[in-house]
Amino acid sequence: MTATTQFLRESSYRALPPEFFAPAPISPPPAPQWVVFNGALAAELGLPEGAATPELLEWLSGGAPPKGRENIALAYAGHQFGQWNPAMGDGRAAMVGEIAAPNGAIYDVHLKGSGPTRFARRGDGRATLSSMLREYIVSEAMAGLSVPTTRALAVVATGAPVYRETTHPGAVLTRIARSHVRVGTFQYAANEDARRNQGPVLTKALADHCIARLYPEFSGAPDAYLAFYAAVVARQARLVAQWMGLGFIHGVMNTDNMSVSGETIDFGPCAFMDGFNRRQVYSSVDLDGRYAFNRQAPIAAWNLARLAEALLPLFDADPDVALSRAEKMLEEFRPAYGAALAEGFERKLGLKPRDPANEAFIAALWRLLETSKADFTLFFRRLTRVAGGAGDSDFIDLFAPADAAAREEAARFLRHWRGLTAGEDFSARLELMRAANPIVIPRNHRVEQALAAANEGDLKPMLRLCAAVKVPFQEPAAPENPADDLETPPLPEELVQETFCGT
Repeated sequence: MTATTQFLRESSYRALPPEFFAPAPISPPPAPQWVVFNGALAAELGLPEGAATPELLEWLSGGAPPKGRENIALAYAGHQFGQWNPAMGDGRAAMVGEIAAPNGAIYDVHLKGSGPTRFARRGDGRATLSSMLREYIVSEAMAGLSVPTTRALAVVATGAPVYRETTHPGAVLTRIARSHVRVGTFQYAANEDARRNQGPVLTKALADHCIARLYPEFSGAPDAYLAFYAAVVARQARLVAQWMGLGFIHGVMNTDNMSVSGETIDFGPCAFMDGFNRRQVYSSVDLDGRYAFNRQAPIAAWNLARLAEALLPLFDADPDVALSRAEKMLEEFRPAYGAALAEGFERKLGLKPRDPANEAFIAALWRLLETSKADFTLFFRRLTRVAGGAGDSDFIDLFAPADAAAREEAARFLRHWRGLTAGEDFSARLELMRAANPIVIPRNHRVEQALAAANEGDLKPMLRLCAAVKVPFQEPAAPENPADDLETPPLPEELVQETFCGT
């Protein structure tokens, strides 16, 4: 093995019972070629310089792993748009190993679009270049925004076409994650245990694996499984609160798309909101708005209830006691989410922490956003500029000149905001505002433009957008290299109304 592949050791997931995975057939593409390799992430993972070797290219394109290794596809179940599916799994993906990083954490190395597996439900097991680059762009943006997320180490063009109504270039993405165990993985384990009438054998094995990997502080504790569940609840509450503070809409919050590590996972029809709409939906398959912007917290709680159902036998031998304990832990989601959301908006608005007047003011903020339909990101960007000394017009001009009532409401909002933020410590709070309100996000129209160019062989727009979203709080570059266009909301003809999973 080379120095690079020595870093990629066999996955500890293979220590689980064999029901949790299946061998993933090797499906080498005809002409693999690097599209983008994330050198910064490679360095964080401890990979050596020059890691993007031909051998690694072959492995990360779905080709043969080093001698003696075997890729595996993971089994899981899940509720998809509320409908139970007991037999799912990695139908077009494979785990190739894991990396022990210098920070002490262990990360899965997982391929998407590497070919069909035993769990394939339909299709060719491949992925389009567009869908893989979307995940690369948005996951790197989330990392830049300090939101827990899976990351993308590389995108490799396969040289093979993929058919999705029309022909598209094919690609494989290498996803890096603290874990690929999902709520749906526990649902699968519990369902198999019940089907075999064997007690929580598989569920316990999976929970022990997750505790050892993600929550080692609970190992050996008397109530380790309940503590594990409580920790997952807390992480999900904070994660969704962070999404809400950024106007991010995941788009497909099925139970198989919720990771127990608390990372954002599966960037399919995701999008960042432009003009505010609390019921905003972009996903082309979310016809009933189940995963709309304002539904994300309730859906997270619903998913966590499904996780609790799977874990019940581990909470207590008495079903009634187990249910009572699970309900008590799940009840913590709402206050944890509310506290994280309030804390996030206090920073975004520069408010004094835990001021009793903040709650009413934040409620007024939501009303102003709803009535004005103001651009979500630009609203806070302009408010931050006013906080730094810009004139009020910089903010008020967000609102249409013809809408005198909205502009007056915005002026009242500013006066109220000044009353709440006044104080000697405001300079420190201003810095928190600047660190909470991004200047550049991967706006939907810019992402689509970058993907269209990439499909035509031009990667410059994608690379430029990626470079900007990795440092989202950084002011636009010098005049000789401006990035103002990446900050600008879409023109009416540029609006993206739908996003697609791309699978």
